[in-house]
Amino acid sequence: MRLSTLGEFGLIRKIQKLLKVDSSVIKGAGDDCAVVKLDRNTYQLFTCDMIVEGVDFTAQDNPYLIGRKAMAVSLSDIAACAGIPRYALIALGVPAYRTVRFVDEILKGLRDIARRYKVNIVGGDISRSQKLVIDCSVAGVVEKKYLLLRSGAKEKDIIFVTGSFGGTRAGKHLRFTPRLKEARFLSRHCKPSAMIDVSDGLAQDLGHILYASDKGAILYESLIPKSRQARDMEDVLSSGEEFELLFTVSRKKARALYAKKNSCFKPIGEVTDKKYSLTLVRRDGTQGKVIDKGFRHF
Repeated sequence: MRLSTLGEFGLIRKIQKLLKVDSSVIKGAGDDCAVVKLDRNTYQLFTCDMIVEGVDFTAQDNPYLIGRKAMAVSLSDIAACAGIPRYALIALGVPAYRTVRFVDEILKGLRDIARRYKVNIVGGDISRSQKLVIDCSVAGVVEKKYLLLRSGAKEKDIIFVTGSFGGTRAGKHLRFTPRLKEARFLSRHCKPSAMIDVSDGLAQDLGHILYASDKGAILYESLIPKSRQARDMEDVLSSGEEFELLFTVSRKKARALYAKKNSCFKPIGEVTDKKYSLTLVRRDGTQGKVIDKGFRHF
């Protein structure tokens, strides 16, 4: 069977079945971060993300922004678990024809965003490759009482997002700000029942929460924040790489969050029984099943 037939998520589930972990692991493969016991009050978080030329950026993109993105995507994973990033390892695969100046700019992008979030880059690896590849692994911490995962969404929870969606290839995917501050605010003031960062498309990543929580959902087109660059609603639901937070909270907490009048957090729908799958209520009142067209590697 070819990978194109098995699919990205089929491959992930296959790998998950092969992995065996001991009791020190709270959450292994299958969420935004792996979660491991650290001490009485704290968990250790681990995440890694690889970005590849021709898939996540082009050869013509600004190398400083490429480096920045490589770090930012892993920081966004830490944010999805409401954690605090601490240390990073960088693995760099680079073609021999690239200039030293080009690599310097990548490293500056990595360094600057790491400094902004007080992350120590403590080492890594370098290899020759046919295309530019950067893998960024980040370790962080989160208080046990604040940990957030994809599972936990409950029927009648309200679905919220930060930011706007669609049109990310206009440049946002290289310039986004990881929502670390917002995630910490949420964990302290109205802890969500489930949370994820939107990397592969709003509908697809909401689908991960619904799958992990065994639930369905209704989205309202009129409520979903649409970016100026978005082409249409399909683009809004599937473009991906916004790296915004998508989370669910109880109705009581939703009212409290809405009362804070923080324009960053927008309600877009409601969690339902699983039998309703994922449904979109259009502006004209008609309804339809959401066809997931988010990004998949295979």
